[in-house]
Amino acid sequence: MTARTDAPPFLRIGPERPASPIVLSVPHAGRGYSAALLRAARVPLNVLEQLEDRLVDRLVWRAAGTGATAIVAQAPRAEIDLNRDERELDPAMIAPAPPSGSLLTTVRTRGGLGLVPARLAGSGALWRGRMSRDELKRRVETIHRPYHAVLEQALQAARARFGVAVLLDCHSMPPRGPGQPGIIFGDRYGVTAGPHILAAAIAAARQLGFAAGLNDPYAGGHVIERHGRPQEQVHALQVEVDRSLYLDAALREPGDGFDGIARLLAAICEAIAAEACGESAAIAAE
Repeated sequence: MTARTDAPPFLRIGPERPASPIVLSVPHAGRGYSAALLRAARVPLNVLEQLEDRLVDRLVWRAAGTGATAIVAQAPRAEIDLNRDERELDPAMIAPAPPSGSLLTTVRTRGGLGLVPARLAGSGALWRGRMSRDELKRRVETIHRPYHAVLEQALQAARARFGVAVLLDCHSMPPRGPGQPGIIFGDRYGVTAGPHILAAAIAAARQLGFAAGLNDPYAGGHVIERHGRPQEQVHALQVEVDRSLYLDAALREPGDGFDGIARLLAAICEAIAAEACGESAAIAAE
């Protein structure tokens, strides 16, 4: 099973020199499905697309307009999941199987949604056969590691200029139903971001009329766990947006709420940037 493509695995959007302490990550909205990847699949494209955070890459452009730097995946999640640890892999997918001691078994790998998604509920196995170790290595070395390297570089550049950096990892979630918050922030239960950063984000959402929850049912994944170091003034939050708030009834194309969610993400960026820079200035004055 191979997925070779000449398409760039991600885009970097924003000024060369940081204009904001905010760095946006969009790891699950890539739509660069190569012919090789589609040939390897035992399911049609519309099933692989179910793995996407549909059109979140378009939602963040207004937020990037606030001065934030955005790192946006072009490679699809079906090829490799940038929000998983390199070791979160089902060994049955690889031939020959990697040594068991090199892998990390989690509830996500057991559910078929590891570093390379293996199966989806209702669709079964996604691939016709097992992937070679060389192909896995290619995906890790040309997509996964460069993505996280450029995120880290952007965060370090922001912190160097502003004394603080904040990563906002942007995702979407299936419709949650009446009475459930449509916006969920995750900070790994208080580990990846300071409480003042989280409070600013929640306040911005509520000010625009959106119900916001925390860590339930999504506390954040590998992206914020890897990059969030609040003790070093590098904070990281995940934000999940209910797809029914910005997509049409088929959850495929922009809906009536699309611009409202784009404005929401921009407002969140402005609010946490103001909070972060205010705290940074206070620390510098001490």
